[in-house]
Amino acid sequence: MFEHHRQKLLSRSAFYRRLARFAAAAFLLVGISWLIGILGYRFLEGMSWIDSTLNAAMILGGMGPVDPLHTDAGKLFASFYALFSGIVFLVAVGVLILPILHRFLHQFHLEAEKGD
Repeated sequence: MFEHHRQKLLSRSAFYRRLARFAAAAFLLVGISWLIGILGYRFLEGMSWIDSTLNAAMILGGMGPVDPLHTDAGKLFASFYALFSGIVFLVAVGVLILPILHRFLHQFHLEAEKGD
């Protein structure tokens, strides 16, 4: 997936392609998680599609629910979805940062070898 520390630094164009792939993976993860929230609010709480979309986006974004919940199933879903969303956020940020961090550390390692 990543070049070995003894290999030369990846070209900028190849690095940007790698960065785009990782960004696409992060956005896909967020999109699937958003869809899970939309479907959960729609079918467990009985909200309209637009209200389900809004509530799922607000929870996934860390802002909190917009509409009050009325059913026990909806409340339980919202509890687990909020915890799940926090983990998804951290994983998505990690996936976005990983190629940048790797390139930085790889370049640092190559420069340290030149100095030896």
